[in-house]
Amino acid sequence: MKRYVISVLVENHSGVLSRVSGLFSRRGYNIDSLTVGVTDNPEFSRMTIVVRGDEYILEQIEKQLAKLVEVVSIHHCEHTTTVVRELALIKVNAKASNRVGVIETANIFRARVVDVGVDSLMIEATGSEEKIAGLIELLEPFGILELVRTGLTAMSRGSATLASETPERNATA
Repeated sequence: MKRYVISVLVENHSGVLSRVSGLFSRRGYNIDSLTVGVTDNPEFSRMTIVVRGDEYILEQIEKQLAKLVEVVSIHHCEHTTTVVRELALIKVNAKASNRVGVIETANIFRARVVDVGVDSLMIEATGSEEKIAGLIELLEPFGILELVRTGLTAMSRGSATLASETPERNATA
Protein backbone atom coordinates (compact mmCIF):
# COMPACT_ATOMS: atom_id res chain seq x y z
CA MET A 1 0.00 0.00 0.00
CA LYS A 2 1.26 3.40 -1.00
CA ARG A 3 1.07 6.53 1.12
CA TYR A 4 -0.71 9.58 -0.30
CA VAL A 5 -0.71 13.17 0.92
CA ILE A 6 -3.80 15.20 0.01
CA SER A 7 -4.26 18.95 0.54
CA VAL A 8 -7.86 20.09 0.82
CA LEU A 9 -9.03 23.69 0.95
CA VAL A 10 -12.32 23.92 2.86
CA GLU A 11 -14.67 26.57 4.14
CA ASN A 12 -13.68 27.57 7.66
CA HIS A 13 -16.71 26.91 9.83
CA SER A 14 -17.83 24.44 12.46
CA GLY A 15 -18.64 20.88 11.44
CA VAL A 16 -16.42 20.69 8.36
CA LEU A 17 -13.73 18.60 10.06
CA SER A 18 -16.39 16.24 11.35
CA ARG A 19 -17.90 15.79 7.88
CA VAL A 20 -14.51 15.15 6.27
CA SER A 21 -13.38 12.65 8.91
CA GLY A 22 -16.82 11.02 8.87
CA LEU A 23 -16.47 10.49 5.13
CA PHE A 24 -13.33 8.46 5.76
CA SER A 25 -14.75 6.37 8.59
CA ARG A 26 -17.99 5.56 6.72
CA ARG A 27 -15.98 4.11 3.86
CA GLY A 28 -13.49 2.27 6.05
CA TYR A 29 -10.47 4.39 5.07
CA ASN A 30 -7.93 5.03 7.80
CA ILE A 31 -6.35 8.47 8.19
CA ASP A 32 -2.65 8.17 9.04
CA SER A 33 -2.31 11.89 9.72
CA LEU A 34 -4.61 14.91 9.65
CA THR A 35 -3.64 18.53 10.22
CA VAL A 36 -5.94 21.52 9.86
CA GLY A 37 -5.32 25.23 10.08
CA VAL A 38 -6.77 28.51 8.92
CA THR A 39 -5.21 30.02 5.76
CA ASP A 40 -4.23 33.59 4.94
CA ASN A 41 -7.95 34.11 4.24
CA PRO A 42 -9.92 33.42 7.45
CA GLU A 43 -12.86 32.14 5.38
CA PHE A 44 -10.84 29.02 4.47
CA SER A 45 -8.92 26.28 6.26
CA ARG A 46 -6.40 23.90 4.78
CA MET A 47 -6.39 20.22 5.64
CA THR A 48 -3.43 17.96 5.00
CA ILE A 49 -4.59 14.35 5.03
CA VAL A 50 -2.27 11.33 4.82
CA VAL A 51 -3.81 8.01 3.77
CA ARG A 52 -2.58 4.61 2.62
CA GLY A 53 -3.99 2.59 -0.21
CA ASP A 54 -3.80 2.09 -3.94
CA GLU A 55 -4.63 4.51 -6.75
CA TYR A 56 -8.25 3.35 -6.77
CA ILE A 57 -8.65 4.29 -3.09
CA LEU A 58 -7.02 7.69 -3.73
CA GLU A 59 -9.42 8.31 -6.62
CA GLN A 60 -12.43 7.32 -4.48
CA ILE A 61 -11.31 9.59 -1.63
CA GLU A 62 -10.90 12.53 -3.99
CA LYS A 63 -14.33 11.91 -5.57
CA GLN A 64 -16.03 11.66 -2.16
CA LEU A 65 -14.30 14.81 -0.89
CA ALA A 66 -15.38 16.69 -4.02
CA LYS A 67 -19.03 15.90 -3.18
CA LEU A 68 -18.83 17.82 0.10
CA VAL A 69 -20.23 21.33 -0.31
CA GLU A 70 -17.60 22.86 1.99
CA VAL A 71 -14.68 21.49 -0.03
CA VAL A 72 -13.28 24.21 -2.28
CA SER A 73 -10.22 22.46 -3.74
CA ILE A 74 -8.41 19.11 -3.58
CA HIS A 75 -4.79 18.48 -4.53
CA HIS A 76 -2.86 15.21 -4.44
CA CYS A 77 0.64 16.21 -3.32
CA GLU A 78 3.30 14.49 -5.40
CA HIS A 79 6.55 13.78 -3.55
CA THR A 80 8.72 15.58 -6.12
CA THR A 81 6.67 18.79 -6.26
CA THR A 82 5.73 19.21 -2.60
CA VAL A 83 7.47 20.28 0.58
CA VAL A 84 6.27 18.12 3.50
CA ARG A 85 7.12 18.88 7.14
CA GLU A 86 6.22 17.75 10.62
CA LEU A 87 6.74 19.24 14.09
CA ALA A 88 7.63 17.21 17.17
CA LEU A 89 8.01 18.11 20.83
CA ILE A 90 10.14 15.59 22.70
CA LYS A 91 10.65 15.70 26.47
CA VAL A 92 13.87 13.89 27.34
CA ASN A 93 15.41 12.76 30.61
CA ALA A 94 18.34 15.15 31.03
CA LYS A 95 20.12 14.90 34.32
CA ALA A 96 23.44 16.71 34.72
CA SER A 97 25.31 13.60 33.55
CA ASN A 98 23.65 13.42 30.12
CA ARG A 99 22.35 16.95 29.48
CA VAL A 100 25.22 17.90 27.16
CA GLY A 101 24.67 14.74 25.10
CA VAL A 102 20.97 15.52 24.66
CA ILE A 103 21.73 19.10 23.58
CA GLU A 104 24.43 17.97 21.13
CA THR A 105 22.07 15.39 19.63
CA ALA A 106 19.37 18.05 19.20
CA ASN A 107 21.87 20.42 17.58
CA ILE A 108 22.87 17.79 15.00
CA PHE A 109 19.25 17.75 13.81
CA ARG A 110 18.90 21.56 14.00
CA ALA A 111 16.34 21.04 16.74
CA ARG A 112 16.17 23.44 19.63
CA VAL A 113 15.64 23.31 23.35
CA VAL A 114 12.36 25.07 24.20
CA ASP A 115 12.04 24.17 27.90
CA VAL A 116 14.53 23.31 30.60
CA GLY A 117 13.58 21.46 33.76
CA VAL A 118 15.69 20.18 36.65
CA ASP A 119 15.84 16.67 35.18
CA SER A 120 14.48 17.18 31.65
CA LEU A 121 14.76 19.10 28.41
CA MET A 122 12.02 19.66 25.87
CA ILE A 123 13.23 19.58 22.28
CA GLU A 124 11.37 21.10 19.33
CA ALA A 125 12.15 19.60 15.93
CA THR A 126 10.76 20.40 12.51
CA GLY A 127 11.46 18.50 9.32
CA SER A 128 10.68 15.43 7.30
CA GLU A 129 9.22 12.34 8.94
CA GLU A 130 12.58 10.63 8.45
CA LYS A 131 14.45 13.44 10.24
CA ILE A 132 12.04 13.36 13.18
CA ALA A 133 12.27 9.56 13.38
CA GLY A 134 16.08 9.73 13.31
CA LEU A 135 16.15 12.26 16.14
CA ILE A 136 13.75 10.18 18.22
CA GLU A 137 15.89 7.08 17.67
CA LEU A 138 19.01 8.87 18.91
CA LEU A 139 17.22 10.40 21.91
CA GLU A 140 15.68 7.09 23.06
CA PRO A 141 18.80 5.92 24.95
CA PHE A 142 18.61 9.07 27.11
CA GLY A 143 15.01 8.26 28.01
CA ILE A 144 12.08 9.90 26.28
CA LEU A 145 9.60 11.03 28.92
CA GLU A 146 6.94 12.32 26.55
CA LEU A 147 6.52 12.79 22.81
CA VAL A 148 3.98 14.50 20.56
CA ARG A 149 4.02 14.83 16.75
CA THR A 150 1.79 17.16 14.75
CA GLY A 151 1.34 15.06 11.66
CA LEU A 152 2.31 16.23 8.21
CA THR A 153 1.67 19.56 6.61
CA ALA A 154 2.40 20.08 2.92
CA MET A 155 2.62 22.80 0.30
CA SER A 156 3.36 22.70 -3.43
CA ARG A 157 6.69 24.07 -4.58
CA GLY A 158 6.81 27.13 -6.85
CA SER A 159 4.13 29.74 -7.41
CA ALA A 160 1.15 27.38 -7.76
CA THR A 161 -1.26 27.53 -4.82
CA LEU A 162 -4.12 25.33 -3.73
CA ALA A 163 -6.43 28.32 -4.08
CA SER A 164 -5.17 29.18 -7.60
CA GLU A 165 -6.51 25.83 -8.81
CA THR A 166 -10.02 26.89 -7.78
CA PRO A 167 -11.92 29.27 -10.08
CA GLU A 168 -14.55 30.07 -7.38
CA ARG A 169 -11.97 31.52 -5.01
CA ASN A 170 -10.18 33.51 -7.70
CA ALA A 171 -13.47 35.13 -8.70
CA THR A 172 -13.82 36.51 -5.15
CA ALA A 173 -10.18 37.47 -4.68
